[in-house]
Amino acid sequence: MYYLKKVVTCPAEGECRETVLQDAVGDEDAALWITDSSSRGRELLEEGKAVLIWLHEGNRSQDFSAFRYACDNPAELDRDYLEGVYRRFRGIPWDILETDRCLVRETTVADVEEFYRIYKEPSITDFMEPLYDDPQKERTYARDYIDKVYSFYGFGIWTVLAKTQNTQDMSDKEDVPEVIGRAGICYREGYEDPEIGFLIAVDKQGQGYASEVCRAIMQYGHEELGFERILAFVRPANQASLKVCEKLGMSRIGQTQLQEVDYVILSHEKSS
Repeated sequence: MYYLKKVVTCPAEGECRETVLQDAVGDEDAALWITDSSSRGRELLEEGKAVLIWLHEGNRSQDFSAFRYACDNPAELDRDYLEGVYRRFRGIPWDILETDRCLVRETTVADVEEFYRIYKEPSITDFMEPLYDDPQKERTYARDYIDKVYSFYGFGIWTVLAKTQNTQDMSDKEDVPEVIGRAGICYREGYEDPEIGFLIAVDKQGQGYASEVCRAIMQYGHEELGFERILAFVRPANQASLKVCEKLGMSRIGQTQLQEVDYVILSHEKSS
């Protein structure tokens, strides 16, 4: 699904050129503005526009510190990249991947309420840190995570949703996918390789959701993010998660202790 409706290129010299994108669900104002002028870009930001800076030899001396996104050659940018930049400006979560039964997308602040529903089952926190007691603190944490982690790395821990029979027709509220867990890839302090993590709601466990989603995430990590090796850190007593990891083809490579807690380290190598 695309939200970005049009791209408007406004060079410092010359007229603006508008390109309309087909099959977008955004309104007519859903536009991304590309400019090579710092002053013009600032004006657009003040007007609430989504802005992408075009860098070239003629403007390297300008101050572009106010802008988060820049490119060297707009003509080489594909639609998915442009869509991603637009979504960042508008606070629309990125769609990460889709499996037969699930959707994986970036977390939103609105997901926090669903997380509390999932975490109210006592067994969820047997091997997982609990949420904040104060939901407002959890929302603040989610907002900061979205702003800092997703924007900087382009990946992180995402929200897992189970499809309904009519997921494609989002006009029916009863057909909105259900939040059933969290999963994704992140870095752990002290390790160069990223790790995969996952959590599935108790009422959805034992149905293959974890292995289905994590297999797709592992593939995404290797092929789209370019990771040669992905790790997992699992408590020895967490037999269910160890079985999922081994089902994914991960191999045990050692043990470690983190904050005085023992963990088994597993690894998955990118296929040659």
